Amino acid sequence: MPAHNTLTAASPWVELTVTPDDWDAADPDLLLGALSQMLWIRTFEEYVLELAGQGLVHGPAHSSIGQEGGAVGSVFPLRSDDVVNGSHRGHHQFLAKALGHVVQPAQGSLLKLTDRVRMVLDRTLAEICGLTRGFCHGRGGSMHLRWREAGAMGTNAIVGGGVPQAAGFAWAHRRAGSDAVAVTYFGDGAVNIGSVLETFNLAAAWKLPICFFIENNQYAVSTHVSESTAEPRLSARGLGFNIPSWRVDGMDLIAVHTAMTEALAHMRAGNGPTLIEADLYRFFHQNGPYPGSAFGYRDKAEEKAWRDRDPLTALRAHVLRRGLATEGAIEAARQEVVTVMGEIGDAILEPVPDGKPGQRRIRANEWPDQGFVDVGVRGDLSELEGGRYEEEATFGGGLGERRFIEVVSDVIGRRMETDEGIVVMGEDVHRLKGGTNGATKRAIEQFPDRVLGTPISENAFAGLGGGIALDGRFKPIVEFMYADFMWVAADQLFNQIAKARHMFGGESPVPFVLRSKLAAGTGYGSQHSMDPAGILTTAPGLRVAAPSTPFDYVGLMNTALACEDPVVVLEHVDLYASTGAAPTDDLDYRIPVGKAAVRRTGSDLTVISYLSMVARCLEALDAVPDLTADVIDLRWLDRASLDWATIEDSVKKTNNVLIVEQGAVGTSYGGWLADEIQRRLFDWLDAPIHRVTGGEASPSISKVLEQAAIATTDDVIAALRELAAA
Repeated sequence: MPAHNTLTAASPWVELTVTPDDWDAADPDLLLGALSQMLWIRTFEEYVLELAGQGLVHGPAHSSIGQEGGAVGSVFPLRSDDVVNGSHRGHHQFLAKALGHVVQPAQGSLLKLTDRVRMVLDRTLAEICGLTRGFCHGRGGSMHLRWREAGAMGTNAIVGGGVPQAAGFAWAHRRAGSDAVAVTYFGDGAVNIGSVLETFNLAAAWKLPICFFIENNQYAVSTHVSESTAEPRLSARGLGFNIPSWRVDGMDLIAVHTAMTEALAHMRAGNGPTLIEADLYRFFHQNGPYPGSAFGYRDKAEEKAWRDRDPLTALRAHVLRRGLATEGAIEAARQEVVTVMGEIGDAILEPVPDGKPGQRRIRANEWPDQGFVDVGVRGDLSELEGGRYEEEATFGGGLGERRFIEVVSDVIGRRMETDEGIVVMGEDVHRLKGGTNGATKRAIEQFPDRVLGTPISENAFAGLGGGIALDGRFKPIVEFMYADFMWVAADQLFNQIAKARHMFGGESPVPFVLRSKLAAGTGYGSQHSMDPAGILTTAPGLRVAAPSTPFDYVGLMNTALACEDPVVVLEHVDLYASTGAAPTDDLDYRIPVGKAAVRRTGSDLTVISYLSMVARCLEALDAVPDLTADVIDLRWLDRASLDWATIEDSVKKTNNVLIVEQGAVGTSYGGWLADEIQRRLFDWLDAPIHRVTGGEASPSISKVLEQAAIATTDDVIAALRELAAA
């Protein structure tokens, strides 16, 4: 007969409850401080709903009324150097962290509503209304609240989208030698998201000081948690990742505070992540001033049962019972914040001329100037000033014939020598004597503690790298083994990393470098062979570098690592084994952002390409000697970094353009480039722009079909002969 041995989890999972004795033992300053903050947050939220009801909040107003106990109870024991981030419903957490940063301890009485408190309320309301004096200058609104000074690192409109970044904040704390922690807040809807579970695993494997705080408010919009999972006790998720987990009544401030205090002790001692599930309830619908019952997915009896357990009412009753404050003092504190919110509102609002009585609008001078719309999509590159820039033709150092991949390894290692903040991460980068291709060989040899092999979880480790970049103390080089994997990490790459600087007001550098290889022609099939340039360059926040020679790789990587914008450095496996002129000892020069290279000159045609197709274009021209051409190696592909001066000079000379790329026509980079050249230089073109691309189908495993799917030297030769004949 088979034996069945009961297994137990490797980490504890507890339901923490408190008693009246715990309330009696609670520090008076905790109760008074928490009551003050909850009064401020509740009154603030009620005012936001009032404005939303008047149509004065453009976009959503995700109220947190009813959930303040979870936010204040968990944030109260944090320090200013601890950081938090959250979800689309994050006013209460943001305010709790910001208020905690600006107030002094209660010291026996309710907190004073100081000018600093008023500033927090003022700038938060302004941000929710989309106004220029908001924390993100109106760009973030209700869902993207960030105040770095207070450790509030940003709320997030993508469900679960901020969780991987919080792991990056936690990693940075630990690497810097601090015992500070990160707390990431998300709801029952996010707990089943892949990036969240990936981050559980990564944080546990690396023992990161991060608390996963689940606000289980029972509904993801209108879908009850019991409909979404067979295990509605969401803290059970922690057990599968060996994460100590607590389940508490989120309407009970002392229960939440006690759980967080225990979790903090665990994390500050270096024991890794924790998870807290707080069962609580949002009193209103997903968005706006109406209860869920108005939309039919909740009934009034359920709502009343939860409202009867209002965390603010309960805390107020305990403060009165213990004689810590009088009813009059509490009411006066409430009235004070009501008055302050009214004054803040009066400062940003004015009556509508000839409108109905009481009808108001935003004052015109409070809105951002429309000229601000694109400011901060990327930085101004001032951080690159003073660098030494070189080109191969004028390089004064030693040059030798070297393999491309060896140069990749050497320049990464060299930059890690000169900058202790650089860290490399990705799948297998710490093994195989340099990863799957040898790119991290020198880094492993010299700095093994800064070469981090990750689980197979691109969303998690890309987001973790994004969090490290936003933290600002370190610079991640993230490797995707194949460019196709950007689709796996699309949220973190496109929604988070690419948008962060602009979304949070244009003032948050994101020094993030992503290396990724293109492998068309190697037999790896449809899911490992794409050219991502056409997709990557649709994200305006990303800069994209495409080196085609070993010399250029050194300069472009050095520039990428000095840049405070996220940079994707594309590498083609065709180039890895190739050789070319490269520095023998000087690995410290840069190549400027926005500077292309002219690889050959001619008068008949302008040929534009990048990566391995540059060499194929030169080879093809050798086969068509009766045609001369300028061959432009773009080097920088994103819209902001294209070298239009070089392109324009050539087109005005040749009046004819051929764009060459290897990849599929559907995700083509050249399609956009051709359109833009026609817009800018139409009067200088004697013929339509010609293009060489791959086919519609993805490359297949079959060698014959793969060659048919991608553009080859023969395709370029055919195009050149056709142009020569014309």
